[in-house]
Amino acid sequence: MGIRSVLRKMKRFYHIWKNSFKWCFTNMCLSNFPSKHFRNWGLRVQGMKLGDARIYDGFHIRQPEGITIENGVSIGPKVLLDGRKGLIIKRNAVIGYGAIIWTLNHDYNDLHFCLKGAPVEIGEYCWICSHSIILPGIKVGKGAVVASGAIVTKDVPPYAVVAGIPAR
Repeated sequence: MGIRSVLRKMKRFYHIWKNSFKWCFTNMCLSNFPSKHFRNWGLRVQGMKLGDARIYDGFHIRQPEGITIENGVSIGPKVLLDGRKGLIIKRNAVIGYGAIIWTLNHDYNDLHFCLKGAPVEIGEYCWICSHSIILPGIKVGKGAVVASGAIVTKDVPPYAVVAGIPAR
């Protein structure tokens, strides 16, 4: 085994370790820390573009550097935010307890179950109620309401109220 091979393996191990540590720190330590200010600081340090927002404890975040959250946003406990393909939450939006926002998932029509995804945008003054799911590539218009338990598979127009599976 040559020196280049050893260095390549060490570099790969370092990247795996670094990403695993970052995930554990964010989702096991930072998300349960009692101080809102410390949680926000920790998310900003990891690359999240975070305005003056309230993020309650117990959150789960995938790739914080892909997430932009503007001022006045309130994100409830146990919310999953996926920033792998880009997530923008505009000002004064409210995301309820246990909501899930995906930007990347598996293509069940693909033979190899490959990943596919697109950015998600949550408009100003939106209300994403508890336990609702937003799928990749969705734009929720300004002032729209997504009811509890809804699964959003298509864009939501401004000021609309949608509910159900799929949301209509």
